[in-house]
Amino acid sequence: MLQSSMLFGNIFVYHQFMGKEVIDYHTRLVVFIVLTIVACIGIGIMLLLPKPGSSGSGRTDDLGGPYNALKKSFALFKTKDMLLLSATFFYTGIELSFFSGVYSACLSATTRFFDPKRLVGLSGMMIGVGEILGGGVFGIFGKKTVRFGRDPIVLLGYIVHVVCYFLIFMNLPTNSPLKNTNDPSFWPSGQPSEFIALFCSFLLGFGDSCFNTQIYSILGSIYADNSGPAFALFKFMQSLSAAACFFYASVFQLYWHLGILVVFATIGTLTFCMVEWRAHRRMRAKPDTVAYD
Repeated sequence: MLQSSMLFGNIFVYHQFMGKEVIDYHTRLVVFIVLTIVACIGIGIMLLLPKPGSSGSGRTDDLGGPYNALKKSFALFKTKDMLLLSATFFYTGIELSFFSGVYSACLSATTRFFDPKRLVGLSGMMIGVGEILGGGVFGIFGKKTVRFGRDPIVLLGYIVHVVCYFLIFMNLPTNSPLKNTNDPSFWPSGQPSEFIALFCSFLLGFGDSCFNTQIYSILGSIYADNSGPAFALFKFMQSLSAAACFFYASVFQLYWHLGILVVFATIGTLTFCMVEWRAHRRMRAKPDTVAYD
């Protein structure tokens, strides 16, 4: 349900941007107003939800107030498993910023495309399709896939993303994040492919869902009794790296972005697998416990 918003939101943006050389003030205002209204409705519904673990009698998951909750988060952050997972969290934030901001800007600025502004909405839709497919397969069938471990799915996401980054390297000019460019691609014709561009959008979304579904799964498993601080640390590291990516996005060329992504994807995948293998060994050490439940 979360990832389906990327599909419907980008269908709206696609129709708003269709045929426009420049995104004018009126178009920006319409998009801003619609998204703001949707955000306000979502926040309003969230505020009306019942408190967790309660049926009208108050919370049952008390962390002892904001200060104690913060202390528990810092204490949890110092543990070996959480430090290792932080590298994975950091990567998901960088690639989130890349596909949500940098990649769409690259498509829009590559003037060799027939209608680059149209590709922005289509790219967002394909990212949404990839996210929905991955979330559906690894979420709905999670109880079956987790029996084989979470690491194969994360490794799949890693391979998908590395292949995607190579195709982007071949397809788009390095100056595209910074300015409009008519530079050729590395294909023999020099012409960037719209099909490859949209296929990469799908791969970005699918690979992201591989990482995120397994992160949610491992946090809910390892930190079942301390899930609040664990998920807070996940979002903290992810948001921190996303902010860092948006900061350097205005000065780095595309190939620098891709190099950073490959390095952190490799580190994040290795650290996730290390935590997964450690958890598997701990579960196997308990004779009366199934390794994956």
